[in-house]
Parts: sequence; C-alpha cells; structure tokens
Amino acid sequence: MPKKPELSITRPQSRLRKRYVFALVLIPLIAVCISLGVLYWPKIAHKLHSLRVASSVDPSRGEATFPQIDTINLHPTRQKIISLAKTEFEAQSAGTKFSQGVREAWCADFVSWVMQQANAPLKNPHTGGWRIPGTFTLREYYEAAGRFKPVTSGYQPRPGDVAIYRGSPVFGDHTNIVLKNNDGVLTTVGGNEMNRIRVFTNHDKRYDGLLGYGVLAE
Repeated sequence: MPKKPELSITRPQSRLRKRYVFALVLIPLIAVCISLGVLYWPKIAHKLHSLRVASSVDPSRGEATFPQIDTINLHPTRQKIISLAKTEFEAQSAGTKFSQGVREAWCADFVSWVMQQANAPLKNPHTGGWRIPGTFTLREYYEAAGRFKPVTSGYQPRPGDVAIYRGSPVFGDHTNIVLKNNDGVLTTVGGNEMNRIRVFTNHDKRYDGLLGYGVLAE
C-alpha cells in the first residue's frame, strides 16, 4: 500500500518568516518617513509659499538715485546705517559680500552686514555670529531682545529701522532698512531685491504682509 505524501510545513514557515522580516524592516522605515514628513513639511510648505509669492513681487528697479535724508538729528548709529546703505547702493556689490561667501537669498545678510559695520551687530540665536540669514530668525532675534515693533502697535518707523515682511505683494518674504517715512509712505533700501540693492518708495502704501520693525537699542 503506497504511503500517503507527508505535508511539508517548511515552505509555509519560510514564507511566514520572510514576511515577518519584511514587516520588521518596512514598519520602522514608514515611521521614519512619517516623522521626517511631520518635521520638514512646515519648511517645505513655507518654501512653496515663498516661491508662489516671489512670482508676483514688484519687479521694478526702484529709485535711480539714493534719496536725500536729513540725518542731523539722528542717533550716530542711525547716521552710520544710512551712510553705509548709500555706499552699498552705489557700489551694487554681489550678495556674497554680505553672506560671508555663501550663495543664498541675501536680504537678511545685507541687513546683518550693515548693522555689523555700523557697530550695532545682531546676534544669531543659533550660531552666536553677527549674520542672521533668514527673516524668521531675524524676527525672533528682535522679539527676544524686546526690540520688535509689530505693525499693529502704531509705531512709526525711523531711518535705520529694519522692516520685516511675510507674503508681501511688493517684497515677498523679505527684510530691508527704512530710509524715510513720509506720512506713511516708506522708502526702503534692501539687498536681493531683483537680485540687486534697491531703493524702493512704496507710493501706493501696499503694506499687506508687513509684520513690523526691528529697532535699534538706543
């Protein structure tokens, strides 16, 4: 009488073991991907927002000449800021001059460099250095120092103050230096505006996206 074939349990067990090992590898990988997504999504979303805003900012070259500014009654540091801004506007140096050679969006680098040269250096809360390369960190610095004036505070900016924007129809996510405040019409000078140092007078008072001002410690 022929023997009945024996049922093999080796192959199903082998398949089960492979699936178990695969799950052990896949589940942590999925967890890591989710964690990275949660961590970096705000930055990705902000970058996408910045690119969308950047496509609609004011493309004009701004003022052809640096404005005449009465600095006699200004604090010496403010006078120095205005003088430095004028020199750099006329020189139109490359952005890497202000970013310590780093190729990046350099509006906050320009502000940082001017302040450092005017003996009113900023302090990056992450590195301790004088250069703050981002507008978010720049605002955090001024807030921590008690020197940030929200646009809703009613503060009237003065020459040498630092304006900070997010999603501005004129500047996008940006920062620049106030030169004049003529009854609410601000004239500013900023780096990396149309890839140059630009003087801009906001005749139409388009201030959507203006967050506020970083002021000097006088």
